[in-house]
Amino acid sequence: MSDMITADLVDLDLSAETKEAAARALAERMVALGRVTGLDGFLADVAAREAQMPTGLDGGIGIPHCRSEHVTEPTLAFGRSAAGIDFGAPDGPADLIFLIAAPAGADDAHLTILSSLARQLMNAEFTDALRSVGDAAAAAALIRGDEAPAAAGSADSAAASEAASSEAAAGSTAPAPAPSSDEPDGADEPAERPFRIVAVTSCPTGIAHTYMAAESLEKAGREAGVEVVVETQGSAGFTRLDPAVIAAADGVIFAHDVPVRDKDRFAGKPTVDVGVKAGINRPGQLITEVRGKAERGEATAGAAPGGTPVERAGDSTEGYGTKLRKWLMSGVSYMVPFVAAGGLLIALGFAIGGYKIKSAPSVMDHFVWTQTDSWAALMFQIGAVAFGFLVPVLAGYIAYGMADRPGLVPGFVGGMIASTISAGFLGGLVAGLLAGGVVMAIQKINIPAVLRGIMPVVVIPLISSAIVGFLMFVVVGKPIASAQKGMTDWLNSLSGSNAILLGALLGLMMCFDLGGPVNKVAYTFATAGIAVSSPSESAMKIMAAVMAAGMVPPLAMALATTVRGKLFTETERENGKAAWVLGASFISEGAIPFAAADPLRVIPSSMVGGAITGALSMSFGATLRAPHGGIFVVPLIGNAFLYLIAIAVGVCVTTALVVVLKGMRKPAPGTVSAETAGDKATATAEAKQPVAA
Repeated sequence: MSDMITADLVDLDLSAETKEAAARALAERMVALGRVTGLDGFLADVAAREAQMPTGLDGGIGIPHCRSEHVTEPTLAFGRSAAGIDFGAPDGPADLIFLIAAPAGADDAHLTILSSLARQLMNAEFTDALRSVGDAAAAAALIRGDEAPAAAGSADSAAASEAASSEAAAGSTAPAPAPSSDEPDGADEPAERPFRIVAVTSCPTGIAHTYMAAESLEKAGREAGVEVVVETQGSAGFTRLDPAVIAAADGVIFAHDVPVRDKDRFAGKPTVDVGVKAGINRPGQLITEVRGKAERGEATAGAAPGGTPVERAGDSTEGYGTKLRKWLMSGVSYMVPFVAAGGLLIALGFAIGGYKIKSAPSVMDHFVWTQTDSWAALMFQIGAVAFGFLVPVLAGYIAYGMADRPGLVPGFVGGMIASTISAGFLGGLVAGLLAGGVVMAIQKINIPAVLRGIMPVVVIPLISSAIVGFLMFVVVGKPIASAQKGMTDWLNSLSGSNAILLGALLGLMMCFDLGGPVNKVAYTFATAGIAVSSPSESAMKIMAAVMAAGMVPPLAMALATTVRGKLFTETERENGKAAWVLGASFISEGAIPFAAADPLRVIPSSMVGGAITGALSMSFGATLRAPHGGIFVVPLIGNAFLYLIAIAVGVCVTTALVVVLKGMRKPAPGTVSAETAGDKATATAEAKQPVAA
């Protein structure tokens, strides 16, 4: 770590009052040494990482960090604040702040060193020494490991540091304390086997929290007399735990904020699934919780390997509302590809063969290779089949989000019943929640060990499908079908000012979180209306308004970076080029980098433009049969010219608002503007070069 931190990167009298100011003060030291080339771009990356999860830790520590293309070499800056700075830790402000900067393509060796530092932060001697050190050079030496935090424990500290470095990219073990060899009684009896836990830790960046959670769990395991083996899935890669170690484990702890890779390896074990910060802040509670589950015989079914929305819904500290949102988004995320594929095929069928194509005979009975109508009928009928999966997939994967794979069968059965009784989208939502709830209830029953093997394959699907089927057919199905019909009739009756207001509301929702839950609610509402063989004109107007509004934010950011590039960082200007294509393709997420860097200006501006576009689209009577496609489905749009005018107006309004609001922004004292940050950084680095030489 000798080249990662020097005395010039240490500030023992950090005067910043906010985490943003602290990050800027430390980052300016990196810029001065030429290790960061674009100050504002780098700080935007730091802010984006901070928005994912606060980086404050118990014990007065803040570790803002990120990977960034503006970083030339892995660098660490340290600041000590007398007043303390709020980094979102539960126990209050942080007085020790570490800004970790890693290049976008940092090699494993550098990331291993950074992960070793993360483990050191769990060492009380290390942090106490940093609070008492008197000069910057000594602080840098302490962080590099040139000096031990305390003479009495130097050997142990060196050994611990070496072990942490060697374990950073692989699994690590905290064995239970060995029993004393001089016990007078029972010396010849075999020692009782300790409780064994395997754990996986991971975080979005994979630099700090991943390894701090591993260290915290290992330490708590040693104190509790429990054998803990941790697989750290960090940026430096990871080594899979030995299958024999997993097989011998009595319980599993997942402390993660990104999907656990190869999660199905741990199926059938008592499992505690939480966020990575819980692994850092309350490891003892997690160990106690998994031991309790093992004593009660609670084993979890496996989850499908790879990244799925359900794998991010496991933090036990989350409220019911947050979990409900994640469950619903799990269903929606799996449903959207069926909407896109089916809807576009249906729209192409109409475009080629006209609306009469919906009455064409089955292509199995009549298909002529040389007839255009036959191909149109084929597209329409394939799309109709794909659309038929919408409600079952929605229900099935809502249940999957709640109960993993055992929820799929009752979820799909309930969703298919909802389609059969014309309960539609609302019926799918209810069926999915019912299926997931029933399976979760069954899983809590203490089952004899001999029956656990057949539970996920036979017992749970059988019982849960019967219960969900009864509830959907006999209890809730008819009221939901009536509610669905009432909503459809209301949409069909919309006209005039009511339709325009609805368009504005949907536009606001589409631009509020740019692909997030609110955006998906509006989109799902629109696609549900056209997910029938003969959608109403009102439903097609709603679909048109939603897609138009969703195109506004990325197109507006692209235009703003073109007309007033000096208001944006170099990275944002590059993102602006990609935003042209993303916006034209109806991918609202293209504006996320801009919103993450400057949410108070970008998001309200986008919402205003989106609302105007949605309202204009409804007032112009534009219709759309396809659920996706952007400008590439313009031939399928009714009143296409006015539709494009509505989009253009919204884009111009959002662009103007962003430019005006950014132009009014005053840089904080001592900072540099976006357009001069890169030049100033280069000049400073060149000025420093003779000193470095």
